[in-house]
Amino acid sequence: MLAFMEKIKVGVIGLGYAWERLHHPAFEELADRYQITAICDINRGRAEYWGQRLGLDINRDVYTNYLTMVERRDLQVIDIMVPIAQNHPVAEAIAGSGKAIILEKPMGASVEQAEATRGLPERYGIQMMIAENYRYSEEFNLIRDMVRLRKVGTPVHFSYHRTSCFPCAMKKDTFSATEWRQHPDYSGGDLLDAAIHDLAGLRHVFGAVEYLQALGVPQKDDFSPYAAVTVNLQFMNKVIGNFTYYPAGQEPQKPLVGLRIFCTQGMIYLEEPQCGIINVFYNDGRHEMVTYRPMRGYYNELVNFHNALLGREALAVTPEMEIGDLRTVFAILQSITEQDVVKVDRVPYFAVQG
Repeated sequence: MLAFMEKIKVGVIGLGYAWERLHHPAFEELADRYQITAICDINRGRAEYWGQRLGLDINRDVYTNYLTMVERRDLQVIDIMVPIAQNHPVAEAIAGSGKAIILEKPMGASVEQAEATRGLPERYGIQMMIAENYRYSEEFNLIRDMVRLRKVGTPVHFSYHRTSCFPCAMKKDTFSATEWRQHPDYSGGDLLDAAIHDLAGLRHVFGAVEYLQALGVPQKDDFSPYAAVTVNLQFMNKVIGNFTYYPAGQEPQKPLVGLRIFCTQGMIYLEEPQCGIINVFYNDGRHEMVTYRPMRGYYNELVNFHNALLGREALAVTPEMEIGDLRTVFAILQSITEQDVVKVDRVPYFAVQG
């Protein structure tokens, strides 16, 4: 266990968009708790740029081979942000060093890889957090509390629609511009990379999924096997609902369909995660607007990880929890292929208890 006031020394693997736009700003905000001590990227120019920006010694602290970097004894945590197909093999190699791990979702490119990743903490006696920011976001935690505390009565059903328009963003300075996302070498494409966030948010609110049945519109574009998917879900707490994901097009009408949870005394409405407002409508005509700060999941997950390393609290998103999100994606793919209902979770782990 680390000393209470000790800064945690972090080594970073992968300096692309996830580092630049998501993890690095959160580490900057928590500079009193974390110290970026070494960095690694296969692109030497990018690694040196970040080395200079972070004030690191270019010859000592900047690497292109993560296996060399991980040999450093001063590093306590490794933050892994690599293409999805590399998540498990890199995590396994780092786990063998005995260092704690922050691993971007999903925790593998297949269910088999994810199962192997889940076993790494026990196998090597390390702490591992899966960086699923929706589970740490203010909006989904507020909605989870509203559901658990029956703010508008008992939840009955929901509708959740998300549009991402991957083709719109492919030629812009976005995640969609990356080659490995445009031509993924893993099943599911954008469903496993992006839609998994929304499914994690739903599972965070309602718990484990009992059954699902899915349909998809096939397409030839590599980024996703389906232009759109629609999924009927039944959670183990018996809430039912529909999730639709449309990565191949746009949703021009405003307000967006968003997430709508229908309860016995009203409705909870989130237009989209970055809007900053959760609308609560009551059956008696009352209306409440609950504000939140968007994009706080990355900060919150690092706070939780720091506290867990100090022994002050448990990790909120462990591999055991996160594997259910990945399993749900592959259950959707299975259901579309087999044209059948698929059972997802066998036991109600992390389900909201009424």
